[in-house]
Amino acid sequence: NSFVTRTNTCGELRSAHVGQEVTLYGWIQYQRQGLFLVLRDFQGLTQIIIPQDEAHAHVKKLLSNAPVESVVRVTGIVTSRPPGQENPKMPTGDIEVKAETAEVLNSCKKLPFEIKDFIKKSEALRMQYRYLDLRSFQLQYNLRLRSQIVMRMREYLCNLHGFVDVETPTLFKRTPGGAKEFLVPSREAGKFYCLPQSPQQFKQLLMVGGLDRYFQVARCYRDEGSRPDRQPEFTQIDIEMSFVDQAGIQRLIEGLLQYSWPEERGSVTTPFPSMRYEEALANYGTDKPDTRFGMKIVDMSDFSRRSDIRFVQDALSYPHGTVKAICIPHGVRYLKNKDLESLKESAKSRFNQEIMEIICRPDGSLKSLLTKFLGEKQQSELIQALNMQVDDVVLLAAGEHKQVCSALGNLRLETADLLEAAGLVLRDPTAFHFLWVVDFPLFLPKEENPTELESAHHPFTAPHPSDTSLLYSDPTKVRSQHYDLVLNGNEVGGGSIRIHSAEQQRFVLEKVLKEDSEVLSHLLEALEFGAPPHGGIALGLDRLISLIVDAPSIRDVIAFPKSFRGRDLMGNAPDYVTPEELEPYHIQVSWPLAEKKAKKN
Repeated sequence: NSFVTRTNTCGELRSAHVGQEVTLYGWIQYQRQGLFLVLRDFQGLTQIIIPQDEAHAHVKKLLSNAPVESVVRVTGIVTSRPPGQENPKMPTGDIEVKAETAEVLNSCKKLPFEIKDFIKKSEALRMQYRYLDLRSFQLQYNLRLRSQIVMRMREYLCNLHGFVDVETPTLFKRTPGGAKEFLVPSREAGKFYCLPQSPQQFKQLLMVGGLDRYFQVARCYRDEGSRPDRQPEFTQIDIEMSFVDQAGIQRLIEGLLQYSWPEERGSVTTPFPSMRYEEALANYGTDKPDTRFGMKIVDMSDFSRRSDIRFVQDALSYPHGTVKAICIPHGVRYLKNKDLESLKESAKSRFNQEIMEIICRPDGSLKSLLTKFLGEKQQSELIQALNMQVDDVVLLAAGEHKQVCSALGNLRLETADLLEAAGLVLRDPTAFHFLWVVDFPLFLPKEENPTELESAHHPFTAPHPSDTSLLYSDPTKVRSQHYDLVLNGNEVGGGSIRIHSAEQQRFVLEKVLKEDSEVLSHLLEALEFGAPPHGGIALGLDRLISLIVDAPSIRDVIAFPKSFRGRDLMGNAPDYVTPEELEPYHIQVSWPLAEKKAKKN
């Protein structure tokens, strides 16, 4: 209550305050028949008794007529609630305040929706009136917890471990590779700035500058279009260190999360387990496995080689051909036929992968189109290989290794959704399973042109020390010093040890990635002036907080987020500007014909 004219907040009054005169400010949450109202502020709720005597008729009229969500000041005496009228669900439930004087500071007009967490509101309406949505308990809690966690992270990095908090520029230039960047016009004809997708180059240059340990709560920008789990502007905890290896960065981040983790969410156990990229793909079908539940992918290739199933043999005859399966425990009890068809359709439409189901009947026999190709002994071996029990359902796929793994990994998650919708709890929302994924490939074939390579992480990632020679002979086989931090199946951080040799960096850009190194001439030159070995990481703050509070979307932990389509529905941005405003930037807008007509009308 420092610096303000209230004596107390609406959440702090207790029996010990009985008899005291207090002044409260807040919003009217609820009012009942001119008898009492509930006043709310950022800290909680207090019940206010509206006086009924003639001497306070003005106060009664004022508070009885004030609309819900009006802002009022109330001065009164704290009293105990009558016996039997205490409210144990409210921290202030033992007391009430008898109003002596009151003032309506600002009346509220008719609301577009009720300010209550349990009232269903469309997300578009919530974002249009975000300033009202921010009054809800859940958003207040999310934003305050976010602030506390960031403060603890600053303490750990700056006060305990000597990191320097440095702001890096928002206006920069295009970076080759990576996500699409937002362009910002300049007054020089044909020249544009780019908003950085991360402070990657700047933090490396800070290491060249000898700062040794850098940290920033960094605003980042990516023009990625409509993606439900992404925002065009987002925040990351950005970190870089000199003279560090992968294990050092991992220990730092484990300590950081342990130190800043909110007490009410339990404790964080370190060290976090680690898994190689190939192992994650083979067992979970993804590079961000959710390890809270089983249903791992099982390799059936050895068993399948002994079978006479034609499509299986065809798949195994190709390079990287494989046969794999997932076993859904008690799948028959929880999944309907339409669910199994939906899973098979999903694999077909998203991955072009055929799926065959196998069901274990109550008598232990198998029901599947495959059984006619398998003798009793082979069926028994199949049951054993998959550890099948009665009522289990197996989804089997044959084909190219990565495609099969990705399809089954996706089906594993879709199946978990279906099982949980049917009442089975698989993924405990209160459990937090951290995992390091390491040994990624340094390069991957481009989707649009598999003969060309792109960086799996970014072009500044150093090759694994054991694979450096392969960089020059067979770059497709090089592992990287890139590491991702995964929490409950979500990537919450990614980093790497960087290339600190100008010669090696130029080779990667020009010879492997076929990029124009001139765009990065400033960085390449800096690496020639005694750049120290260095590495770092960035944690996605929005996603991390959304997982901690179990929010359905990262938009629920950002004060003023953009919509699914990247729009600000409250301020209606982006918006049109006039040709006169564009003139200094040497830009003319070429309108599509339909929009021209719409603007005329």
